[in-house]
Amino acid sequence: MDLTTFRKQLFTEGEKLGFTDLELYYEKQEKFSVKIFKGEIDGYESSTVNGVSVRGLYNGQMGYAYTEKLDGDSIAFLLKSIQKIAPLLEDEPEELFTGEGADYQETDYYSAELQHVTAEEKIAFLKEVEKKIYAYDPRVSQTNYAAIQDKSIEKGLFNNKGLTLNDRNNFLSVIFSVVVKEGEEIKSDLYFKITKDFAALDAEKIAKEAVEKSLSQLGEQAYPNKNYPVILKNTAAASLVATFVSSFSAEAVQKGQSRLKGKLDEKIASEQVTLLDNPFLPEGTHSGNFDSEGVPTNELNLVENGKLISFFHNLKTAKKDGVNSTGHGYKSSYKETIGVSPSNLYVVPTEKTYETLYGSLEEGIIITDLSGLHSGADPISGDFSLAANGFYVKNGKIVGPTTLMTAAGNFFEVLQDIEEVGADLEFSPMSSYGYIGSPSLKLKGLAVTFD
Repeated sequence: MDLTTFRKQLFTEGEKLGFTDLELYYEKQEKFSVKIFKGEIDGYESSTVNGVSVRGLYNGQMGYAYTEKLDGDSIAFLLKSIQKIAPLLEDEPEELFTGEGADYQETDYYSAELQHVTAEEKIAFLKEVEKKIYAYDPRVSQTNYAAIQDKSIEKGLFNNKGLTLNDRNNFLSVIFSVVVKEGEEIKSDLYFKITKDFAALDAEKIAKEAVEKSLSQLGEQAYPNKNYPVILKNTAAASLVATFVSSFSAEAVQKGQSRLKGKLDEKIASEQVTLLDNPFLPEGTHSGNFDSEGVPTNELNLVENGKLISFFHNLKTAKKDGVNSTGHGYKSSYKETIGVSPSNLYVVPTEKTYETLYGSLEEGIIITDLSGLHSGADPISGDFSLAANGFYVKNGKIVGPTTLMTAAGNFFEVLQDIEEVGADLEFSPMSSYGYIGSPSLKLKGLAVTFD
């Protein structure tokens, strides 16, 4: 059964059974990934997953159900499941968004050109980059990881009040982890890039950047343990923001799980900091014209020149606070219930180069990446103690790489201690909370110890 027929039959049968509100959410995800090792395919995956979920109001209570099948039996199953589940749910029933008076942006984030790139072309490109990596420098030992992944997402949201919405997005990522060896010293680093333009990928440039990132880690030294002025390089800064982004969720605030509770319209960060959520980024992996509840998306300044302006809201949290939804109702798949999440969130860049940021340091540390973010950070208190890699700076010059460090501090104090914001905006490849980015950030100080 096609989606249109399924939808119409669902709403018709639901109304016969006494449902006052019904909403159908459709999602289709196509994924492709291939890994190679020394010219040979080391892993290959191609999958398509699609399904629907239904929210329904029955006797004043809201229930949920989902299925992967679009047929008559599934319609009966969904409606009967909701009838059984709805009376058991104790939460106040959620409202369905009708779309009345809403203004939706009509942007298509889907690249047809990207979707037409064949698996053979992706594999050939991957092998070409790996070949150039090995040829670039004799100190290259191997590629720990060499992969191309792409993903396309199609969403539809419909309700029996007349709302009909469709959205789609796709993107491709290239990932390399290069191992280099000099004497007894072995180092590696990660190269990651997301794009919609496969034709613009330059194998030679990627190989050069991937290898040089790893080579820059050779010759590490330890330095005195103390509080240093710190440059958080863009992707490290982005990963730190991503770790604590839940603090800006109205859901977390209402549950007492955010230190930002009661801080609206107060200064929570340096005046250099503006934190923007932009669902309309052409390259954004979470770009879209509506959220998982059908609410139109819009740009949202969470923090403007250090002042906390808003939290992320879905319909439920907005009703509780007596405000409008900010369009951040989100579920990670059709199987999940509605939560709160950003789309494409980032620290707004300035025109100051990365070199300018560290060029002003008499002595300091550049932190290039952070690890242990799940175990070494408390998203509620803001405290963190994280393993870090980076470089030592003296008289405005990078002296060389450091041994493994531990960087400790508090995220909310870091926000206050940001002296300068760079121009080099990049997005974290590892965030599970939207698409999170930051330029490099210059901090007054951070406690750093060397292992």
